[in-house]
Amino acid sequence: MNKIGFNVLAWSAVVSEDLFPILDRLKSIGYDGAEFFVGPWEEKAFKAVGKHCQDIGLEVTTVTVLGADENPISPDAKVREKAKEKLRWALDRAADLNSQVLCGPFHSAFATFASRAPQEDEYNWSAEVLHEVGDYAQSLEILLIPEALNRFECYLCNTMEQLDYLLQKVNHPNVQAMFDTHHANMEEKKMGQAIEFIAPRLGHFHISENDRGTPGSGHVNFDETFAALAKVNYKGWLTIEGFSRNDPDFANSIGVWRNFSEPWDMAEGGYQLIKGMLEKHKR
Repeated sequence: MNKIGFNVLAWSAVVSEDLFPILDRLKSIGYDGAEFFVGPWEEKAFKAVGKHCQDIGLEVTTVTVLGADENPISPDAKVREKAKEKLRWALDRAADLNSQVLCGPFHSAFATFASRAPQEDEYNWSAEVLHEVGDYAQSLEILLIPEALNRFECYLCNTMEQLDYLLQKVNHPNVQAMFDTHHANMEEKKMGQAIEFIAPRLGHFHISENDRGTPGSGHVNFDETFAALAKVNYKGWLTIEGFSRNDPDFANSIGVWRNFSEPWDMAEGGYQLIKGMLEKHKR
């Protein structure tokens, strides 16, 4: 059975006790888990939030990104070593939260471009980093799940075909693929076909509307999406990722310039959408 999660980035990127009331309400709605951004917060904050989630019976997944100074596809070996160090640190913080998954576009640095198409060396460098860090993730019993992003946020992996090509090179059982309906809405020809293509590697799934608002309020074809998920018998997380202006620093960093929906509208409406779609397309 699929588990349903909600990414608390809709309220804040900061992991702190301020999230406790939000986590409690997510649990009361029916969510199985919460997803947190792993950023430069104190270790004790991750442990405190992880304990609270454990106490209320809420499971955890996590997401992170890498910057230009720690780019896995840099031609500079020292920069690639920094990528490994940052990902191992992020995995340690994910473990503090009792996370099952660390996902995100860490195959390359976020919003860092070379003004050309991706090169074979870049896929090889990324694969080397992810394979090595995959060993560390495996030791912590955390899945390492890179994410394809749209063309305005990265250039190495925009599609499931590119992500699959990279993961063939990684060749690690603990490094799997992530699908996000927001990005796929822009980059894939057909949502269902893309899901079927990546299904053998699919380890995590983000339910996101085309504008990052309440799932079901835009034009993402969730009937096609959930029909494909049922067809491939995907049983992993279905985690809603929606954004707002509630955390201005985070919003500015990812180009969120307006509120698409209120966070609780996303959480309540999105939960009902997922439950309804799972029932409609069950096999």
